[in-house]
Amino acid sequence: MNYQVVLDNTLKELIEKKEKPKLLLHVCCAPCSSYVLEYLTNYFEITVLYYNPNISSIDEYNKRLKEEQRFVKEYPFNQNINVIKGEYDNQKYEEIIKGLEEEKEGGARCFKCYRLRLEETAKYAKENNFDYFTTTLTISPYKNSKVLNEIGHELEELYNVKYLYSDFKKKNGYKRSIELSHEYNLYRQDYCGCKYSINNKISD
Repeated sequence: MNYQVVLDNTLKELIEKKEKPKLLLHVCCAPCSSYVLEYLTNYFEITVLYYNPNISSIDEYNKRLKEEQRFVKEYPFNQNINVIKGEYDNQKYEEIIKGLEEEKEGGARCFKCYRLRLEETAKYAKENNFDYFTTTLTISPYKNSKVLNEIGHELEELYNVKYLYSDFKKKNGYKRSIELSHEYNLYRQDYCGCKYSINNKISD
């Protein structure tokens, strides 16, 4: 399935209906959220949920959170965007991926992590009457967009709240995120977040 086409069709329908629904956007970091927010604020009223218990330390967690808050404050969005700080519970992450510590980056351990973060987003969206939920994770060329969208679909049915399908790296989304990162001097970490990913560092 071409998830960018699915997203295009959803946005087209919203324009035709002259609707601007409430979207809860799970954010992993400021660089990944930069393009996604720039793009989606034209179609949704957005609230950011920063929930990433996979991150290796509380210092790193807070560093990424502060960068997200700074970017939201400095970028001239057409709306006020609230950033919700999710609970940092690294032990919960470790329990969920137990037995998968030696899995390669991008495999089964990561899929468990996707599910953990997306399910928390879906729960919050349902409890707080959002129309849609989604995640910035599909902007990364290192993340499996197919698996992310399949998890989103499953949670959509489980929690009865719409999931916004996406592949944000398309339409030069990833390239634009790098441009915005440089423009706003955003902290671009060179690993996903968990202690296991530190051995799989990446670069632009």
